[in-house]
Amino acid sequence: MENVNIKINGIDVSAPAGSTILQAAKMAHIDIPTLCYLKDINEIGACRMCVVEVKGARTLVASCVYPINDGMEVWTNTPKVLNSRRKTLELILSNHKKECLSCVRSGNCELQKLCRDLKVEDSAFYQGENVEYPLDTSAVHMVRDNNKCILCRRCVAACANVQGIGVIGPNERGFNTHIASAFEMGLGETSCVSCGQCIAVCPVGAIYEKDATSEVFEAIADPAKHVLVQTAPAVRAGLGEEFGYPIGTNVEGQMAAALRRMGFDGVFDTDWAADLTILEEAHEFIERVQNGGVLPMITSCSPGWIKYCEHYFPDMTENLSSCKSPHQMFGAMAKTYYAQKMGWDAKDIVMVSIMPCTAKKFEIGRDDEDAAGVPDVDYSLTTRELANMIRRAGLDFTSLPEEKFDDPMGESTGAAVIFGATGGVMEAALRTAVETLTGESLPDPEFHEVRGVAGVKEATYHVAGMDVNVAVASGLKNAREVLEKVKSGEANYHFIEIMGCPGGCVNGGGQPQVPASVRNFNDIRALRAKALYDADASMPVRKSHENESLKKLYAEFLGEPGSHKAHELLHTSYVKRSVNKYE
Repeated sequence: MENVNIKINGIDVSAPAGSTILQAAKMAHIDIPTLCYLKDINEIGACRMCVVEVKGARTLVASCVYPINDGMEVWTNTPKVLNSRRKTLELILSNHKKECLSCVRSGNCELQKLCRDLKVEDSAFYQGENVEYPLDTSAVHMVRDNNKCILCRRCVAACANVQGIGVIGPNERGFNTHIASAFEMGLGETSCVSCGQCIAVCPVGAIYEKDATSEVFEAIADPAKHVLVQTAPAVRAGLGEEFGYPIGTNVEGQMAAALRRMGFDGVFDTDWAADLTILEEAHEFIERVQNGGVLPMITSCSPGWIKYCEHYFPDMTENLSSCKSPHQMFGAMAKTYYAQKMGWDAKDIVMVSIMPCTAKKFEIGRDDEDAAGVPDVDYSLTTRELANMIRRAGLDFTSLPEEKFDDPMGESTGAAVIFGATGGVMEAALRTAVETLTGESLPDPEFHEVRGVAGVKEATYHVAGMDVNVAVASGLKNAREVLEKVKSGEANYHFIEIMGCPGGCVNGGGQPQVPASVRNFNDIRALRAKALYDADASMPVRKSHENESLKKLYAEFLGEPGSHKAHELLHTSYVKRSVNKYE
C-alpha cells in the first residue's frame, strides 16, 4: 500500500494511504486522547476529545475519523486544541455522577484519567438542569447506571456491531438522550444474552457486573460450610493485568496461592472439568455421527452463546451438545463425587467459580444445573471480582509464590487450557475424537487451522475414512453468519464450536478492562491466547483422554463417557425462548 507523507507537530510522518490522523499520530509515538472511538467497532467521531488542528481546515477536526492526505499539516497540542478538550470534559462532568471514591472504575476510568491529564477538576457548567436515572438492576449479571453514562455509545456499538444483538441504544433526543432498551424495558426483560461485551468497552463506571464478593467472604467465614473454588483457563491469562503484569502473562501459580490464602477449603482448576467435557462431548459427537444423530453438533461451553441460540435460533437447540459447560460439570462432580470422598453433604458445599465471563452469572441459575439436588455452582465471580477480593484481603499478589492446584480434581492437560481461546474447544475435541475413531496416536496434537482470532474459521479433516467438516466462530454476529449458512444448506458442517465473545473466553465480558488507548492498537485477544497455547505446548500430557485423574473418575464413579450416570450428572437441557418477554 502506498504511503502518504504528512507533518504532525512539525514532525515528518509517513503512514499508509487511508489512515486517519489518529492512526498516523500513533505511528509517530503521539497519543491523541479518545473517549468514543473503538477501532472497527465505534468510529463515529462523536465525543470530540480527539480533535486536532489541520492547516486550512476552518474548524477543529476529529482525528479518529479524519483521513490523511499528502502534505497535510496537523497540530495535536495547541492551546486551541487543549482548551477544546478541557471544555468537552467540563460539559461531560456537568451531568456526570461524580462518585469516584466508591466507583468500580476508580483508578481505571478513562474519563478520570483524561481529567487528570488535562487538569480538569470540576465543571464550569455545574448549575444547569440534571436528570436522575434509576439503576437498572433487572438483569442477573449486571447493573446499568445512566447517571454515570457519558453517551460515548461504545456499549451500543459492541452490542449491535460486534454481537449483532442491539438490545440497547440511544433513547430520546437532546439533553434527554440516554442509553436504554426499547420502550424503556429493563435489560433483564430483553433478549440480552449476558455476554458483558458492553461492560468490557465502557470507559467509565456506567455498566458493571453484579458483585458477589461479599457473599463469598461471608461463606468462607462460616465454619459450617466447605467453600471450594475453581478457576477457568482464561483467568490465568488475564488476572495479572489487574496487578501491573503485561497483557498475556500467565499467573496461574500466584492465583492459586492467593485463593488459598483467602481461606478457600479447596483450590481447583476448571481445566480438570474441561478435560471431562471433552470426553463427554467427543463421545456424543461420535455417537451422533455413527448413529444418525442431529448434525452439525454445536459446542455448549459458552452460556452467552447458548442463550443467544435459545432466543434467536430456537429451532437449532437440538444441535447443541447436551454437555454442561466445564464449570457446571466441575460443580456437579464437587457435590457428588468429591463430596462422597470427603464424607460431606452437598448442601454444605459452597462452589465458587472464577470466570472470565458475566454470562456464567446467568448460567448458574438455569434449570437442570443441579446434579446433587442443589445448584452445581453457587457463585460465579468475574476475573475483576477476584482481583478485588485479592485487594480486599490485603494480599501482595506480585510477591506471592507459585503454588499448584489441589488434588484430586487439579490434574489437567494441555487440551483443557486452550479452552479459553477461540478454536480451543474444537482442537481439544479433535485430539480425542481422532484418536478414538482411528485407534492411533496423533504424532502432532496441534490443529493449526482452527487457531487464531479470525471471527470464522473452517477446516476439513479426513478421519477414519470420512471427511469431517468443522467450523469455529467467536462473537455472536459471526455465529449468526455460520448458522445462516447451515440453515440455507450452503455449508455442510459436522461439528461447530461457537464462543459468545470475540476471540473466545480470553476476551470475555468479565476480564480486566483495557482502555481504548491500548485496545485500539493491540490485539488483546491474541496476547492472552498466546499464554494459553504456550502453556499447552509445555505440558507433558496434551490430550484429555490421557488425564489419569479422569480415568480414575470413570472407573470409580461414572462408568464410561456417555453412561446413564454421566448423563444424569454432566448433561443438561435447553429451552426455546422468544426474542423478548412481550412476544
